[in-house]
Amino acid sequence: MPAFGPISRRELLHYLRRLGFAGPLAGTRHQIMVRGSLKLRIPNPHQGEISRDLLVRILSEAGISRDEWESL
Repeated sequence: MPAFGPISRRELLHYLRRLGFAGPLAGTRHQIMVRGSLKLRIPNPHQGEISRDLLVRILSEAGISRDEWESL
């Protein structure tokens, strides 16, 4: 069960794959992950850990609830 707080990029990618996303794929400025017609931008790897605020925005764009995230 991933914590709902700061997370490494590697862990974020791992859990998004478990939720059915493919990638990361090359985008123009950011890499993207894809699930169906949904394209989700992923933060660049050189920025350190992903903050809780950014995680909330990423999950919101992906349509993933906090309960769904914590139940992985």
